[in-house]
This record gives sequence, C-alpha cells and structure tokens, in this order.
Amino acid sequence: MGLASFCAGVRTGQMASPVSVELVAVSKKYGATVAVDRIDLRIPAGTYCCLLGPSGCGKTSTLRMIAGHEEVSDGDILLGDEIITGLPPAKRGTAMMFQNYALFPHLDCVDNVAFSLKMKGVAKADRRARAMELLRRVQMDGFAPRLPAQLSGGQQQRVALARALITDPGVLLLDEPLSALDPFLRGHMREELKALQKRLGISFVHVTHSQEEAMALADLIVVMRQGRIEQIDAPRAVFNRPASAFVARFIGGHNVLPATLNGGTTAQLANGVHVPLPRQPAAPAGSRIHLAVRADRLSLAPPAQARAANAGVQLSGNARAIEYFGAMVQIAVDVPGLDPLSASLPEQIFYAAPVAIGQPVSVSWALDDIHVIER
Repeated sequence: MGLASFCAGVRTGQMASPVSVELVAVSKKYGATVAVDRIDLRIPAGTYCCLLGPSGCGKTSTLRMIAGHEEVSDGDILLGDEIITGLPPAKRGTAMMFQNYALFPHLDCVDNVAFSLKMKGVAKADRRARAMELLRRVQMDGFAPRLPAQLSGGQQQRVALARALITDPGVLLLDEPLSALDPFLRGHMREELKALQKRLGISFVHVTHSQEEAMALADLIVVMRQGRIEQIDAPRAVFNRPASAFVARFIGGHNVLPATLNGGTTAQLANGVHVPLPRQPAAPAGSRIHLAVRADRLSLAPPAQARAANAGVQLSGNARAIEYFGAMVQIAVDVPGLDPLSASLPEQIFYAAPVAIGQPVSVSWALDDIHVIER
C-alpha cells in the first residue's frame, strides 16, 4: 500500500530539477474583498512547505495563484529566476493536486493520469504507457480500468498524485490532500507524502488547516491570518517561539496570558498577579504583551505541596475539567481573573498524584518556560 516503489523509481521519468518559489508583494482581491494582502514569501528549492491557517485566511488563494488557477491582483510570482505571474498553468512548471482530487468521472485511471499529456498532443500509446508506469509506481496498476467511483478515497488520491506528477513538475502544489481520508489512512499517507518529497527532491507546497499535519510534514510552516503572514519558520520554532498571540493560540498547546509590562523583568497579569520574566523585553513599561507557556510545562500540586515562591511562577485555582488521552492527561484549571489554564501531564505523573474536578490545585512553571510575545 506504500509509495516506496514509486519513490525508488520516480527518476525514470526525469522529474524536473527542484526550483525555489518566491512571492513578491502578492495580493489577491475579489471585488472589494482582499483575500491575500501583499505577502512576501520565499520557499527554497526542495522544501516541504505547509501553508497553515483557519478558513478564509488566504492560504488556498495563495496556492491557486502559484498554480495559475487564480489571477494575481498585484505583485509577482517567481519559480527560480523566472517570473511566471502571467503564464497559464500548463507552462509554469508546477502541478496541482486538488482537495477533491478532481478526477474525471467518465475516464478510467489510465486516461485520468494521461489526460495532461493528451492535451499536450502526446501520442495515445506513449501517454498511456507513461500513465501505466506511474500507476505501477503508486501500486494502482491493478485498478487501471476502473472509474473513480469504483475506487476508495485513498485509491483516488494515488491516482490524483500520479496524474499530478506525470508532467514532471519542479513544484507540486497540494490543496488539503488528506482531508477526505479517515484518521488512520491520513496518518499513513502523511508518512508517504514526506518520503515521496524527500525522494523527488522538489518543493511541495501543501495547504492545510491541521496543525498536526503541518507539524508532521513541513520543513517550513507559513502561518496565515486574514490574508497576511503571521510567521514563517521551522515547525519547532513556530511551536516554541510563536511570533504572535494568534500563532500561539492557533498552533495549540500553549497558555496565552495577556499582561502589562511593569518595566525591567516583571509583568502584571490580568488578575493583578506580578510575575517575573526570563529576560527584559524591548517594549517600554506599560506596554501590553502576552506570555505563552506550553501546557506540558505546567506542574500541578495540592496547595499544601506548592513549590517555593522563588521556584518560578505559581498560581492557585481549581480543576474544572480532566480529559484522558492515553499517554497524556489534559487538566483545565480555573484561576480567578484569568482565562482557564491548561496543563498536559504524562499519564504516569498524573495518576501518581491524581486530582479531581473541583479540587483546589497550585499551578506552577519555571521562568525559562515563559515565551514573551511583544507583538
């Protein structure tokens, strides 16, 4: 069921050399609505890049502009050193795999895969032979005569992938390619997409609204919001050093606490508690900032076992909800004057000293676990 044989032999088709993708002050407008607002983005050659964000943030419009399926309202798009802004999709050196796979319902697998070569005037025997070779490499040759309606979601995805790669693109564009799959198959296909990209060596630009998917796949994550880019970075950097409160909240796994900078290395939370900071922010005293603390860095204890005040930050509250996730247990804690805090504890640690809903608890974390967000 894997793509291993495809990965091992894909060079037979002489895949194009990897190229960088660059967007320079690119905008997309639909009438008075600005979907993408003058974004600058460079994706190095051979990079697996995920465009991540909530619905309506502009990520799919950005992908479709790269593909040539949406007209650029302003700015330029480059592949390598070539400006492709005005080129039709077939002349860009890119290929796109659509969210719904967009297979032709009246064509069998072979003709679906071979369709783009037919449009280029390639002889029938040659294009069908090439299509069969790609179907073999995605282990779909046994389904060659079938129509799309006779295939499962995972099988349709493999046919769509073969069709996208038959043109030997320098960049593969994927619009939420895993969203139609069940959770088990989705995880399996994540592994295979990553292995395929590494083997091909070309850039993949993958749109998703799934934080887990982006973290698992990407070399480079681009977090978008309201048509603009909030952060561009490697997955670990996005998770550990979110550039804004929006990124911290959207990526998940963080407690985001609004605060006012006192000056020096202390800040005041919304409930009036003063907390020390790991470093002195650049912002002046009185500035509004946010403190992000990973949920898995919080410790819980009964109030009688609270740590010494100089051990870091310590707040008192009550457990409001407990969720068991197998390896981890998630505990929501009500702290007066603040939004609920979330602590994520390893199963064995939680059950060594379990707390119950409604029980008073002390929540604490180390100073080094505070990430100060000044944006």
